[in-house]
Amino acid sequence: MNITDAILLRKSTRAFLDREVEKEKLIRILDTARHSPSGANTQPWQVAVVSGITKEKLQSRMLDAFYTGASTKKDYHYYPEKWVPPYKGRRTSCGMQLYTALEIERHDKERRKEQWAANYRAFDAPVMLLFFIDSVLATGSYMDYGMFLQTLMLTAVEEGLATCPQAALAEYPDIVRGILGYPETALLLCGIAIGYEDKEAPVNTYRTPRENVDVFTRFYT
Repeated sequence: MNITDAILLRKSTRAFLDREVEKEKLIRILDTARHSPSGANTQPWQVAVVSGITKEKLQSRMLDAFYTGASTKKDYHYYPEKWVPPYKGRRTSCGMQLYTALEIERHDKERRKEQWAANYRAFDAPVMLLFFIDSVLATGSYMDYGMFLQTLMLTAVEEGLATCPQAALAEYPDIVRGILGYPETALLLCGIAIGYEDKEAPVNTYRTPRENVDVFTRFYT
């Protein structure tokens, strides 16, 4: 598989088969991703691979927090506090595609809530990857981390696995740190659901559009 194919095949998968992911595959994926670039070779990534009983315990605690209305206490702001065009429109369109694929009507708040809750189960993927960064590091290391995450997801495609990057898995960092034993200085950035795609699931049938090159590019000569 070449890089272009992997990039075009990668998508956010939200339904997985009840099939164990081989540890050897996860190790190969991480072994490749560790070669991602980072400023001054700082290699800021810290990865927790969570499955089995630990995953059940972790998602149960996060779901309890969600259903009881506990306030989230994210370690950083992933999204803007105020949405403006064109980002607001793209966000709305993305949500509409998701709910249309699931046949969830706008007024059906209960089903929408249940779909959001699925985030905290990593969409029932067998493995949840969680990513931490040392609090002493600055913005450049967040850029490094993005390259690491993309490399990881593309390598997963080559291994026949599907992924979904998730900001929602970082909404209750204190719960995650407490269960996994990470210190407060380890900031929780995000998570990734990883497993074998359920190709029959309607939620996996749509693809979000991308802007054409001329929309976001200027050439200077």
